[in-house]
Amino acid sequence: MTNCSTTEISKHNPPTGKICVSIGSPDVNSALAAARRVDGQADVIEIRLDTQDTPPQIKPFLTNIETPLLFTNRPDWEGGYYKGRESERLKQLAEAIRAGTAYIDIELRTGNKARRRLIDLAYDNGCQSIVSWHNFANTPPRPELEKILSQMYDTGATIGKIVTMAHDFIDVLRVLRLQVNALEKNFSLCAFCMGKAGKISRLATLSLGGYMTYAAPDSAANTAPGQFELASIKKIMELVNEN
Repeated sequence: MTNCSTTEISKHNPPTGKICVSIGSPDVNSALAAARRVDGQADVIEIRLDTQDTPPQIKPFLTNIETPLLFTNRPDWEGGYYKGRESERLKQLAEAIRAGTAYIDIELRTGNKARRRLIDLAYDNGCQSIVSWHNFANTPPRPELEKILSQMYDTGATIGKIVTMAHDFIDVLRVLRLQVNALEKNFSLCAFCMGKAGKISRLATLSLGGYMTYAAPDSAANTAPGQFELASIKKIMELVNEN
């Protein structure tokens, strides 16, 4: 792919990124109710299959929700709640792809062959694949982050997602800088930080070339540290984008 020069990047004026509302409810009915409350208000709605105590279902969401859906089945080794067999976890994501979801999330640390099969399946079914990497403890040095970004690009996924825990503004700047690297690769990237120090990055990424940020449906239902509720992000971005 053609890379952009630094001069070209400085002239680039990226559109405001998408807002995804993450639903981490404990069962299908409560997750569906939460999704209905924000249907039409967000650009994407993420259904966290790993938070559901009862066997997760796919079709009720695709049948009842008009907003594009993202299905995530986060394992405990990536900060999620799924503790079962890996084959079953990936099977649920494959089911979502075949059923017609707009997006699926697959962790970079998933086995190479399994990840490749899922990304190929998504491509064949017109589904966008997000390959993700999370660090809930800290923000690695810049060379390590850039290596992770390159690995994501090489997977063939359509979108990357890098999220770290920020302890100061230097951490935040390091992660947001990845959006320049992604632009050079013509690769869509979600890049922001968790925690109090990282809250600003969840907003800044929307205007700095980030593909998407994640929000909670309300103040009591966040799925990650430092996550804003949807209404707050929308209000702030309206002010930012005023002429």
